[in-house]
Amino acid sequence: MPARLPLDEQLTALRTTLSRNHILLEVLARAAALDLPNWYLTAGCLFQTIWNTTTGRPPTHGIKDYDVFYYDATDLSWEAEDRAIRAGREAFAGLPATVEIRNEARVHLWYEQKFGTPCPPHDCVESAIDSFASTTCCLAVRLKEDGDWRVYAPHGLSDIFNLVVRPNPALAPQEVYETKAARWRRVWPELTVLPWPMPSAKNG
Repeated sequence: MPARLPLDEQLTALRTTLSRNHILLEVLARAAALDLPNWYLTAGCLFQTIWNTTTGRPPTHGIKDYDVFYYDATDLSWEAEDRAIRAGREAFAGLPATVEIRNEARVHLWYEQKFGTPCPPHDCVESAIDSFASTTCCLAVRLKEDGDWRVYAPHGLSDIFNLVVRPNPALAPQEVYETKAARWRRVWPELTVLPWPMPSAKNG
């Protein structure tokens, strides 16, 4: 089982598993050509490819979209982000998948209106990934100039390979976590979904 392997072998298993999703590989290659600052391919397309492979499903089963995050604080206007989105629309044309491009330097400008809780400004893409509703989601990869993969996995890979969904109360509200987890369980019923942590009782 990959989750029990040494970390370097887990990384090899990660790349082998993700490489079974040929759409994912094509998104990685085309995203690299866009030359976005501090970009990563992240979120569902990664851990759901692993879930699919682990449970014997087709690699793209249940994947809604492919998220490409980048970080550019030099221009926080919607117009600048929209230019990147339009460039991506051309770059990913013809792929049988939806690719979403977002500048994580702008998240704090719209997050509270969408989710009901304020979001401090992120200082990098990794900071945005750290705030995902589940620690299991905190995974990102990108192609380096030499063609190797840079992997960001602040909580490791064991939960992903073990089909465990673990809450991350760093930012996202409990409702967001539970809504996402319920949808995932419908698509991948083998998942073990851990409950949102209860508030600690105060002394006194």
